[in-house]
Amino acid sequence: MADKKNVLLITVDQWAGAYLGCAGNREILTPSLDELARYGIRYTNAISTTPVCIPARREMMLGVTSKTHGDRVFCETLTMPSDIPSMAQVFRDNGYQAYGVGKLHVFPQRDRIGFDDVILHEEGRHKAGMVQDDYERFLARNGHAGEEMAHGMCNNNYFYRPFHLDETMTPTNWATREMCETILRRDPSRPAFWYLSYAAPHPPLAPPKEYLKFYDNAEFTDPPVGEWTKKDPSELPFGFQYYKNLYRWFDSKERRDIAKKAYYATCTYIDHQIRLVVGTLREQGLLEDTIILFTADHGEMLGTHGLFGKFLMYENSVKIPFILSPPADCNMVCNREDDRIVELRDVMPTLLTLAGIPVPDYVEGTSLTEDYEREYSYGELWEDDRATRMIRTKTRKLIYYPVGNLTQLFDLEKDPLELTDVAKDPAYSRDLEELTEKLISHLYGSDENLLENGKLKGLPQKTYDFSASLQDGNKLFQGRDMLLQRGIR
Repeated sequence: MADKKNVLLITVDQWAGAYLGCAGNREILTPSLDELARYGIRYTNAISTTPVCIPARREMMLGVTSKTHGDRVFCETLTMPSDIPSMAQVFRDNGYQAYGVGKLHVFPQRDRIGFDDVILHEEGRHKAGMVQDDYERFLARNGHAGEEMAHGMCNNNYFYRPFHLDETMTPTNWATREMCETILRRDPSRPAFWYLSYAAPHPPLAPPKEYLKFYDNAEFTDPPVGEWTKKDPSELPFGFQYYKNLYRWFDSKERRDIAKKAYYATCTYIDHQIRLVVGTLREQGLLEDTIILFTADHGEMLGTHGLFGKFLMYENSVKIPFILSPPADCNMVCNREDDRIVELRDVMPTLLTLAGIPVPDYVEGTSLTEDYEREYSYGELWEDDRATRMIRTKTRKLIYYPVGNLTQLFDLEKDPLELTDVAKDPAYSRDLEELTEKLISHLYGSDENLLENGKLKGLPQKTYDFSASLQDGNKLFQGRDMLLQRGIR
């Protein structure tokens, strides 16, 4: 086993594929990832099919779709399927040591899901039963017990301030150092699968002050806003209305620039921290024999169409970074872009194949080492009034909202920013029909109630009413908790 390749999988939380210098973004500073892409392959159509943390991470770790792994509704107390071994378990079953650092977002929270050990950051999710994660224990040992969220910034909002403690106390720096330590303490007689999972740039936005200074004089372009968003609310998708209502404070360019500055600073901080992990591999003589993959669980709208966060099927929510840097002797051509449609379920078979490990039969993804072209991605999220479904090819995207039976169609070839909805344009009637048929073929479970005689009938249209939502028990992101604000522990 000594000649087997090591594997380093780096994930971030809530980073859109467009927020990279190598993707043509001239506002953000990502020199390390740009260099990684230069010596590897950047997949320009990588898609998160269920753009929210838990379902997306289950897909990546199990190599199967949400229909198979059982979650399209963000269930925080759903255990991993007992009959589907995780990527970490498969690596271990084939002689690898497997260690994770950072965010897992599984239940029970200390479930190692096949890893030998996990050094865990749970972002203060005590309500799921955890008293103290490993990052909190680290702060406590260093005289800062209960202060992980004392900066006052929220896990789901876009205000910012510099981190309130020394930089060595940030969760990003902590995760980096723990991974470097894990590499240094490896068993040299066996290959390793290392999983480094940063909780950022998902809010809270509290990067070190030095990184905010990088963007002090930046001139940001305003995010694109589609013409279709200017319709009367009664004609807009309920899910769009719901999420647009969450961030009404960011209703001016000045305030949107505040969010972008802090978010980009957080991304640049991660980018620089990755250099330390790569440097550790290099100094240990492991870099040439280590497969590196960088990706995200889902994207971030960051003001596009007036939206922040993820949850919906627009490009900045579903399109993710995906950079593969294989060893020189793997026979993959590097220093290029690959425009094939890639999904998170492809991570597991790709890494296993590059490591020389057979891919289990239950895996539904495809190794990117194969000459394979996926025709489209099917996306799904939620089963309530916010539900949305998607069919995305390389050139077209169909988004379906059951409430109101509303369909949007975008020509991604001519309109990559999704500014114009062409669902009612006669020139696209054939595209609309074909993509709708594909979408119907994927509906299952409660979605079958959306059909009548094989056609979409959907549900009655609703207009989102914030005042009414406070009275009918709809408290998600709508109560007095300031978008799930944490406190002093």
